[in-house]
Amino acid sequence: MTTQRMPALFLGHGSPMNVLEDNQYTQAWRHLGETLPRPKAIVVVSAHWFTKGTGVTAMETPKTIHDFGGFPQALYDTHYPAPGSPELAQQLVDLLAPVPVMQDKEAWGFDHGSWGVLIKMYPNADIPMVQLSIDSTKPAEWHFEIGRKLATLRDQGIMLIASGNVVHNLRTARWHGENTPYPWAESFNQYVKDNLTWSGPVAEHPLVNYLQHEGGSLSNPTPDHYLPLLYVLGAWDGKEPITLPTDGIEMGSLSMLSVQIG
Repeated sequence: MTTQRMPALFLGHGSPMNVLEDNQYTQAWRHLGETLPRPKAIVVVSAHWFTKGTGVTAMETPKTIHDFGGFPQALYDTHYPAPGSPELAQQLVDLLAPVPVMQDKEAWGFDHGSWGVLIKMYPNADIPMVQLSIDSTKPAEWHFEIGRKLATLRDQGIMLIASGNVVHNLRTARWHGENTPYPWAESFNQYVKDNLTWSGPVAEHPLVNYLQHEGGSLSNPTPDHYLPLLYVLGAWDGKEPITLPTDGIEMGSLSMLSVQIG
């Protein structure tokens, strides 16, 4: 019996309030959960676990982390009790070798970049899940190459879900009223879409060299929300269809672009 190759997803997660809201983005995430083949497990990469070195959650029952402030109490009362998988964590340690991967058995769990989207896709929280951290000390090309290693999991019924925002500048966000995207945000968001299917040496990939775009540094003052995209692009085989489950820019400088591989 063959296992169906799982898709790989990059989801623009946006505000934590999406957990409580019903909008075009959350509806699209729910639709993905209802229509994609059901994974036997999930590896999630979130912008909000940005570490020195690489870590993976390796506990049986990861906690729900409410890593935000100033939101309604209902958000803090929401939990996502998906089971962990120490076995999958160990598999990641072996797969990513010789990169050292620290197995975290108590400190972390699922942050809002992961559970905030998965609670819409799989609201029953019944699929085993591990979260892989993003090594803040490594260049963009390195993260793309980690995605290439993770691609083999897709043939084992394991779904790769990365979560961030390809335009994420909260300093310039229009918090109240006008929602018109900044021209540089629109330009960079389009640049990402235009180069998703680029093929060639990784070191020359336009999306690995995203800071060379004139809007790259304004769109991403820090790399944490952008780098998750590279894990998914690394997991592409060069032939599978690439589609966009969601798109749009909120608050002028927050891209809600999502990318589906396969």
